[in-house]
Parts: sequence; C-alpha cells; structure tokens
Amino acid sequence: MENVVIFGTGGHAKVVTDILLRQKIYKPVAFLSLNESLTTFLGLPHFHQSILPQKNFKTGVVAIGDNFIRSQVVEFIKTHIPDFKFITAVHPSAQIAGDVVLSDGTVVMANCVVNSGSNIGSHAILNTGSVVDHDCKIEQFASIAPGCVLGGNVVVGEFSAISLGANVIHGKKIGQHTVIGAGALVLEDVEGFKVAYGSPCREIRSRTQGEKYL
Repeated sequence: MENVVIFGTGGHAKVVTDILLRQKIYKPVAFLSLNESLTTFLGLPHFHQSILPQKNFKTGVVAIGDNFIRSQVVEFIKTHIPDFKFITAVHPSAQIAGDVVLSDGTVVMANCVVNSGSNIGSHAILNTGSVVDHDCKIEQFASIAPGCVLGGNVVVGEFSAISLGANVIHGKKIGQHTVIGAGALVLEDVEGFKVAYGSPCREIRSRTQGEKYL
C-alpha cells in the first residue's frame, strides 16, 4: 500500500480516512491541519500544515468539506510541493460507470452512483448516497451532499454546493460559487454566486466568493 497524508481533522476527514482504509490501496500515515492543539488524530501523528515543506509528504488528499477552504489548502500544497500527488478516494460500495472521469483529489463516498458519460472535476466531493446521472459535469471544488440526485446532463459549476437531499432535474445548470439549499427541487438554471432553495427552487440572494455555508 502507498503511504498517504490527509489534510484536515474534521468529520469529513474521518469519513475520508475510512474510505482510504477500505480501498486497501493507500495507507494513511499522518494528518495535517492548522489546528495547533492536536498531536494525534484518529491514532495517527498530527502536524501543523506549515511544516509541510520540511516533511517528505508527496502523496495525499485534502479532506476538508468547505469547497473554498479546500481550494486554499490545495494551492498551499501546490506552492510548496509542486509535484505533490493528489489521490482519489472512492468507497468500495460506490457504483461508478466505466467511462466516468474522476479527476485528482476527488472523494466519492459510500453508496454513491455516477452514471455513464459523467465528468467529475478535481477535488470535488460526491457525498453519501448521492446520484449523478449520465453525462453530468461536476466542476472543480464543487460538492454534492448526501442524498442529492442530479438528472442527466446537469452541470454544477466550480465551488458550488448542492445541499442535503436536493434534486436537480435533467439538463439544468448551476453556476459557480452557488449554494443550493437542503431539499430543494431545481427546475430551472441557477446563476453563479447565488443562494437558492425551496420547492421549486428560487434564488434568494447573492453570495460572495468564499462565503461560509457549512
């Protein structure tokens, strides 16, 4: 098994760690984060993220649920270790069609289904029990929460988040940096930099890049 390091020490990191152990391809050996009080996490050594250039960590995954913060950590890693290898973490119970593209750093959780022709961008998250139907495009740093269903040919823009149990019908587009609220039913396209929710889903307000949503 290949030794890997995990960035993050929250609930998402716990889930990603379990996925890696179940894959039996990678062996988690350490965690890194900005938490200065931790010395261990899940029984493994924990280091402050700032020491990354001093350590011989070359392979791993960023296990942080917030899309924007995840991107900042990825940029930090690329700056200090340009040849760092970002792995994909795919739970063994996930059903992934043979022609699906899973880009570097993507996490696919338990019982997720991704159907033929779909393209998942780098460092995206497909959460527990979510369904991505045929020919969808999930752009980089986007996330699909547990229980979400995307119809065929749906596009989710970069950094956007589809929240718990939301449904997006066939052929609709969610713009970048947009948040779709829990339980929403998306019947029309949603522009970028919006917060939208309801059934049917409607745009509620604008949001800024990096604004908290978790």
